Amino acid sequence: MNQLIITGGSGGLGQAIIQIFSKLGWTISAPSHDELDVSDFKMSREYLKLKKVDLLICAAGITRDMLLRHLEKNTWDQVLAVNYQGAANAALAVLPKMIEQKKGHIIFISSYSAFHPPLGQVAYAASKAALLGLSQKLAHENGCHGIRVNTILPGFLETQMTGLVSKKRKSEILENHVLNCFNKPLAVAKFIAYLEHELPHTSGQVFQLDSRIS
Repeated sequence: MNQLIITGGSGGLGQAIIQIFSKLGWTISAPSHDELDVSDFKMSREYLKLKKVDLLICAAGITRDMLLRHLEKNTWDQVLAVNYQGAANAALAVLPKMIEQKKGHIIFISSYSAFHPPLGQVAYAASKAALLGLSQKLAHENGCHGIRVNTILPGFLETQMTGLVSKKRKSEILENHVLNCFNKPLAVAKFIAYLEHELPHTSGQVFQLDSRIS
């Protein structure tokens, strides 16, 4: 049976992914923060190293938005530790088993902010941009082992994570969408399932899923 591990599975997108892959008959692990703190490399390695993982989705993320001049070092470090290093920790922990299996797929959840960061989102944008380079490098290094690595930019999703965004700011974001509507978590989850099942020869790619045009 296919095995999925998803970090950040308690969020709106994570729950949608769990819903879709459960219907497809996958066995799913969505560890809580207490079970797996992705920013702790030793904890990631111990939790993941012996597990059979066909698909790892790195969706854990935090935001600490403020202007760079107001951003304290420990806040910067915290955002990078979860959003970037946490994803790298999880990927590095599962790679040995995937190499042994001669197959596997790692998906990083990045953000449109990686390309077009809004004012005050410097730490989040930097951490999500770093995932793009990590994804392509890991895809290049591990393709010979039958391992795929891709990155998803899901777009602005109306979830608990974005619940504190003001109506004014949401309206501003919406104006940049040529279809004048936000993406939906279930739509993103279905795309990830399609990428996993129907595009087995696709790796090293970045998929932007909303209607903002760079």
